[in-house]
Amino acid sequence: MTTTASTRHDPGAEHPLGQSECRLYLVTPPAIELRQFHGQLSEALNAGDVACIQLRLKDVSDDIIVGAAETLMPLAQEFDVPFLINDRPDLAASVGADGVHIGQQDASYEESRALLGPDGVIGLTCHNSRHLAILGAEKGVDYIAFGAFFPTQTKQASTHASLDLIRWWRDIAVVQCVAIGGITPENCPPVVSAGADFLAVSAGVWDHPDGPGAAVQAFRAAIDHAPLEDPVI
Repeated sequence: MTTTASTRHDPGAEHPLGQSECRLYLVTPPAIELRQFHGQLSEALNAGDVACIQLRLKDVSDDIIVGAAETLMPLAQEFDVPFLINDRPDLAASVGADGVHIGQQDASYEESRALLGPDGVIGLTCHNSRHLAILGAEKGVDYIAFGAFFPTQTKQASTHASLDLIRWWRDIAVVQCVAIGGITPENCPPVVSAGADFLAVSAGVWDHPDGPGAAVQAFRAAIDHAPLEDPVI
């Protein structure tokens, strides 16, 4: 994919994560009990539309990441949902994942593309930086991620992103964007209205008081009822 300063993403264009209306992007908790989490993920996927799953485990061995991927990927494949691994294009390639999400301090885009090939999905964290987003899009990432939009306990956020950042990206770019950071069914409508293509959610689903299935349904209702803002011409 390429980016341009004048053209918004074509709603009819094929994208590796699906159609252009706002969708849910699930991020695993940083630590999981695999059997229990498999059940939680199954509940979430059975509850409604999910665009993507990112395996994001922290402070664990490569073997644990690989084992989790090999257990959870078949479930994602059953629902035809792309499965990405955080930070590690080498592990994503080794287990046959659909792609990787990289940060600014992780493997480079070039290294990731070499490992995953032309069809691998590569997403890039851009924090609240327009410059980083443009650079990533020019290199060819499949999506960029802005955040954090709200306080989050899942990950210590060093930057805060504004809705104007999404609006700006919506109006100038063809590469889709993910909004991340403390997003819940209650606070997501303004993010959807601003033009985010995906809502990346972790605690907002896995820690929902009524369970992940209810959370997915609540997000879907919130997305469906969020009015879209008119683009700036």
